[in-house]
Amino acid sequence: MIKRLFDVIASSVGLFASAPVWWGIALAIKFEDGGPIFFSQSRVGRGGRVFMALKFRSMIPDAERDTGAVQSTIADPRITRTGRFLRATALDELPQLWNILVGDMSFVGPRPLRPGEVDVRGDGTLVALSDVPGYAERHRVRPGLTGLTQVYAPRDIARHNKFRLDRLYLKRASLCLDLKLIALSFWISGRGQWETPKRSI
Repeated sequence: MIKRLFDVIASSVGLFASAPVWWGIALAIKFEDGGPIFFSQSRVGRGGRVFMALKFRSMIPDAERDTGAVQSTIADPRITRTGRFLRATALDELPQLWNILVGDMSFVGPRPLRPGEVDVRGDGTLVALSDVPGYAERHRVRPGLTGLTQVYAPRDIARHNKFRLDRLYLKRASLCLDLKLIALSFWISGRGQWETPKRSI
């Protein structure tokens, strides 16, 4: 109850306070290529419920038309110039404040994954994420805008290690831990280091 109350109040304040930033981002996206401002994608939430996660578009329009559903990389050529800045500062995820307000997400929790997403192992074999240990446990809570994995794990860490950190968060979850992770997330955003391969916190 306390976590949800915090999410509602903080997301409401965040949406109101960040309104001028939304206008600036929208203009930058439009001026670069004239494409859509927002991007929505199906994600798996609490209890396995699928919802539409909102983001500012950071890739070229129809980025998955030729490649299909593949995870982006740091040097992904599909990312626009504006998108690189948005990703480095995590401002592309600002619209997810709405997802938090309506209850799809929380400020802190495991990152929401795409339905039916697969992982590519080092030997090229494909493994469904639902078969990776720890996958089911992460759906006991609302997915988060930030979290233990997002703050401390390098971007290219193996999924089973990410899920291990998600399980660790579930064991240690508290308001104090959430506030610490939110503060660290602001620090990383301010330094524009979300796309840095390895971060030292």
